[in-house]
Amino acid sequence: MEKTSLYARNRRVSRCTFLLLCSCLALPAVALAHPHSFIDIQTTLVTQQQQLTGLKMVWTMDEITSADLLYDAQKAKADSDIWKKLAAEVMARVLSQHYFTDFYRDGKPVRYLDLPSEYKLSRKGDQAVLEFVMPLAKPQPLSGKPMTFSTFDPSYFVDMTYKDQSALHLPPELAKACSITLFTPKPDASLQSYALSLDKADAPPEDMDLGQQFAQKVTLQCQ
Repeated sequence: MEKTSLYARNRRVSRCTFLLLCSCLALPAVALAHPHSFIDIQTTLVTQQQQLTGLKMVWTMDEITSADLLYDAQKAKADSDIWKKLAAEVMARVLSQHYFTDFYRDGKPVRYLDLPSEYKLSRKGDQAVLEFVMPLAKPQPLSGKPMTFSTFDPSYFVDMTYKDQSALHLPPELAKACSITLFTPKPDASLQSYALSLDKADAPPEDMDLGQQFAQKVTLQCQ
């Protein structure tokens, strides 16, 4: 079955749904402001015959988030069953929340497949790195209406962020015909203060969509 990228139909995200990525148990037992965990994102467009077929994402987790995960695999070889098992567990949590990604074109959700076409988990120093390809259910023509997508945790328990524009990658053959831009919102001071006021035991109301208000938006436009 195909899944819509809309969170609106299923936004029941517990703070520990993303357990292996958030590493809730690894966090200090003191009050911490939202967010509690941080993921650095990089995305490359996957294209074929002038169509967008998917997004290849690389998520690099902060050291605290990575700690428990890497402890379990610290002596394991990169191609061992331990890494494969951990990768499957982490990917299952990502899939349970529809890749944490909303995708739209012309105001309508773009659907994608339930399973990634590829994925793996690895380490980079003290950080865990999840790589996967999110395949679109139906390839989208590159020309025409712009496409937009955002990756975020609705509860804002996890901050999922592109460092800057350089974290977005176009295939070389599309460099002249397409542009990809990153918009980073600037929530007002009261919303930022509210997020900072939430400690480890708190969760914002589901209908507040706190994470979406901090979510970056990527826009792809091709001629």
